[in-house]
Amino acid sequence: MVKSKATSQNPKDITGSKKVSLSAVPAVAIAHEACALMDGNDKYGPYNWRDKAVSARIYVDACKRHLDAWLEGEEASSDAGVHHLGHARACLAILLDAQEYGNLIDDRPIIEGGGDTFQRVMNRLNGWAADRSAGKKKIIRGKG
Repeated sequence: MVKSKATSQNPKDITGSKKVSLSAVPAVAIAHEACALMDGNDKYGPYNWRDKAVSARIYVDACKRHLDAWLEGEEASSDAGVHHLGHARACLAILLDAQEYGNLIDDRPIIEGGGDTFQRVMNRLNGWAADRSAGKKKIIRGKG
């Protein structure tokens, strides 16, 4: 049973407490994402991914570039001056929106036998990392 987060018996509070809480997203993150989307609006037009289909991997690559730039110590993009993390969030927002509206060209690699391979690999590698952390030497093996 889901416990209500409503603190009163007001019917609107009770109903509203069962819905997705959009206020759970920090305003600072939304603001940086909005700046990146505004920059994209200026360059390509607002909601351009709804006018013409977009390739998933283009936005995944852009997101990774922005994350890597930020990880390497660069805060803002040199062309727009917008925070790299805002750009990364904007890329993900476009992917979600384009997929939801049926305008995403899904050019992800083909996965045969189900999509749980990555999770299995990560579980194996996490085990290796935990053993390494505990001082145990272990060989990383494939398949499993």
